[in-house]
Amino acid sequence: MQSETAKTMHTQFIGLIGAGYWGKNLLRNLADIGVLHTVCEANPDLLRQREKEYPGSRYVRSFEALLASPEITAVAVATPASTHYEIVKLCLQADKDVFVEKPLALRVSEAEELRGLAARRGKVLMVGHILLYHPAVLKLNEIIRQGLLGRIEYIYSHRLNMGKLRVEENILWSFAPHDISTILWLVNEEPREVKSFGGSYLTQGVYDTTLTLMEFKHNVKTHIFVSWLHPFKEQKLIVVGNKGMAVFNDQEKTEKKLIVYPHKVEWRSGKIPVAQKAEHYCVDIEDREPLREELLHFIECAQSRVDPRSNAEEAIRVLSVLDRAQKSLEQRSAAPVSSPTGEFFAHPSAVLDEGCEIGPGTKIWYFSHVLPRSRIGADCVLGQNVTVGPDAVIGDRCKIQNNVSVYKAVQLEDEVFVGPSAVFTNVINPRAFIERKEEFKKTLVKQGATIGANATVVCGVTIGRYAFIAAGATVTKDVPDFALMKGIPARQQGWVCRCAFRLGEIRDEARCPDCGAQYRLRDGRIQPRVVPTESRAVR
Repeated sequence: MQSETAKTMHTQFIGLIGAGYWGKNLLRNLADIGVLHTVCEANPDLLRQREKEYPGSRYVRSFEALLASPEITAVAVATPASTHYEIVKLCLQADKDVFVEKPLALRVSEAEELRGLAARRGKVLMVGHILLYHPAVLKLNEIIRQGLLGRIEYIYSHRLNMGKLRVEENILWSFAPHDISTILWLVNEEPREVKSFGGSYLTQGVYDTTLTLMEFKHNVKTHIFVSWLHPFKEQKLIVVGNKGMAVFNDQEKTEKKLIVYPHKVEWRSGKIPVAQKAEHYCVDIEDREPLREELLHFIECAQSRVDPRSNAEEAIRVLSVLDRAQKSLEQRSAAPVSSPTGEFFAHPSAVLDEGCEIGPGTKIWYFSHVLPRSRIGADCVLGQNVTVGPDAVIGDRCKIQNNVSVYKAVQLEDEVFVGPSAVFTNVINPRAFIERKEEFKKTLVKQGATIGANATVVCGVTIGRYAFIAAGATVTKDVPDFALMKGIPARQQGWVCRCAFRLGEIRDEARCPDCGAQYRLRDGRIQPRVVPTESRAVR
């Protein structure tokens, strides 16, 4: 009846953008309802295939042509999530009502902007949180509101499958929005706490499995388990109240999709809990396709100018939970990682190859890569985009700043500092077309040395203990202990203390004016005599 009403009231006024994996389902329903005007699909092969399957509508590749049509007053969007914000914004600016698959956007701020734009232009903006239109979920909400389950205490859901795998978004953003929107609607509160745990098993940094916990102010607790690494498909939501329990199983036939278990707990002598089980019963629900019901709701809202059930406000609440869950995942992924040599920190974007050794307390930051058989000591810090190895050796308490590559045959002893974008080489006469891996020359940087930003160290040299290579210098020969090197090629310009303070002219002995350490000059090289225990060098 509702479908026929929609056909009668308005025929062919919706344009569909995206006719791929999920878009084909929107196409089927919109064509069947009789409101589909134009289909826009960038893939020409897919466009031709859909035209054969559903003739009678207009098919175009031009997004602009669809928006320019005055006959199209509403648009349904089924494109990748990363494109939703831009496409919805353009549709609203073209004065179209919009139905968009979840999520509305990838950022709360973007969703808020779209909500404001729709309000200013007086347009309907609806998000495809499909479970809010599922007959079983609608009936479950009715049961909860009638108090048949009593006080709601716990809700949990499983959305699991071994289906389409994605690398453009993680499982949290792909699967969990359905259950988040449902739980928020059933509980009718904002969660006061959101925690999430996950694992990346196929693509590093892309979570395949997540468990998200929510706690609400009235002490209702929920968990959402989603995964696309599961041996069979499971879509189940369970509500536990103090007077009964309800199970929504979307994999069951219609007559068994929603079952109520009137179980409850009685307390003997006020202290001992005793389970009181009762016979379960199946709840009668109508056999209607949720997607069709969802689209009919959008059509009705577009025609009567009323706010949809899954409006922008509801979408923002879901996005807020997703954002909090994602931040929780990232914080937990930043926890120490176990290795044979202890616990260390590695950012999720870092790549650690098998066979490398990393000492306890070391921190490895964004987009860095440790290649096989490399050894990194304890309490080191590797900045962004650092590459180590293969077979490189780094001692304890070293600091390597952004954009540095420590190649094979390079060894850094303890407490070496390497400034941003400094360069190590490992071949004297490189050619792209000549393999010279057997000709790598060893470079040794001894304890406590500093290599400044953008300096270059040509392979085959040894940089002495606590030497200081100035920014931009090019080292082509061995450097003595405590030497200050500047220029291209680098030449010695004096001496530095262990604390990196420049020493004055040394004839026989010298004392650091900063930390008080004493040195003596012998055969053109200096040696420390006394290093105060409270010097800046050791604080």
